[in-house]
Amino acid sequence: MQQEPWQVLIVEDDVRLAELTRDYLESNGLQVSLEGNGAQAAQRIVDEQPDLVILDLMLPGEDGLSICRKVREHYDGPILMLTARTDDSDQIQGLDMGADDYVCKPVHPRVLLARVQALLRRSETVDTPAQEQRRRVFGPLIVDSALREAWLNETSIELTSAEFDLLWLLVTNAGRILSREEIFTALRGVGYDGQDRSIDVRISKIRPRIGDDPVHPRLIKTVRNKGYLFVPEAARDMNAFSRGG
Repeated sequence: MQQEPWQVLIVEDDVRLAELTRDYLESNGLQVSLEGNGAQAAQRIVDEQPDLVILDLMLPGEDGLSICRKVREHYDGPILMLTARTDDSDQIQGLDMGADDYVCKPVHPRVLLARVQALLRRSETVDTPAQEQRRRVFGPLIVDSALREAWLNETSIELTSAEFDLLWLLVTNAGRILSREEIFTALRGVGYDGQDRSIDVRISKIRPRIGDDPVHPRLIKTVRNKGYLFVPEAARDMNAFSRGG
């Protein structure tokens, strides 16, 4: 168990909402700091390296998408994006920029706490002994959970933290269909609501990076009405698909 409280940075320009969120999270054992200016948020995230960032999409000075993109090379912790809009494109953009999860405002404090705790638990497991020296090799594809890196034909694959977690879940269950419910429970600690497209978006981004054909995938198959299947035989036999194509 963590001896010191998790450090959370909330980037939110609505002062009242930010303070209420801080008070609720702190009453549940977290240590929270606030930042209301988007132009200053990126530097604070990089300098302070909090355990988790709650990042509003709409901010004065610099928007959340730009901040997320800017800090991702220098910050490995989970980023939970907040958006007042329900448009799929906003949520997909957030995931593309490196966000690990997102929730739509207004959000019930208990739901937000559950998402935060799930992301923190997931990041905590990276350093546990059970994760050490664990590697999966499928022909030219190598996925290493201890290093949290993957390689295709000995070339490093660029993956966000959330994309790596999803890939690791798939390869450690190679040959078994994983339902969306199982994936959401494993990665987020919450059930699948039947509408969230974040897993599908991440799958579509992972496929070409690991040498799969995005149009006719053979490595990560979509099994209609059931979920996703990582096919180890296809990975071992594949000719590398152009990553840049």
